[in-house]
Amino acid sequence: MVFLDELYPDDVTDSVYELNWEGLARQYEGVIFDIDNTLVPHGAPADTQAMRLFKRLHGLGFQTMLISNNGERRVKPFAETLRTDYVYKAGKPKKKGYESAIKKMNLAPGRILFLGDQIFTDIWGANRAGMATILTEPVDPATDEIQIVVKRWFEKPFRRKRGH
Repeated sequence: MVFLDELYPDDVTDSVYELNWEGLARQYEGVIFDIDNTLVPHGAPADTQAMRLFKRLHGLGFQTMLISNNGERRVKPFAETLRTDYVYKAGKPKKKGYESAIKKMNLAPGRILFLGDQIFTDIWGANRAGMATILTEPVDPATDEIQIVVKRWFEKPFRRKRGH
């Protein structure tokens, strides 16, 4: 069933900070991140670890972008700290927010890697938009809002690589 296939990520990782970014730079030109529980605990500001990661990514030649369902008040200062562009109130998993990010990056969707911690918003939407996807474990599950805690229970069957 095609719909169900769209819920599986292309890969999984414990943390965005543990990936082989040099290897990924040979495959992709752009990287889009969710913010909360992908880069930092839910609601936390950009930290030193995130700043170092984005500096490293820019040094490798990656275009970077943040995409979030949060409002601009949350996303803009986070993006400014990381010196990256952003899409706020993206409406994930709807394709519109992802398509806006793709347009801003001016890259083909297949040249963009998306990383997020949720199946039913992050991964589903990015897959539908034609990007490669990596699901990350949440940075700090204790900071999840209650509706996310409930969704994570339903996500369990999909929290593995596509085809496995």
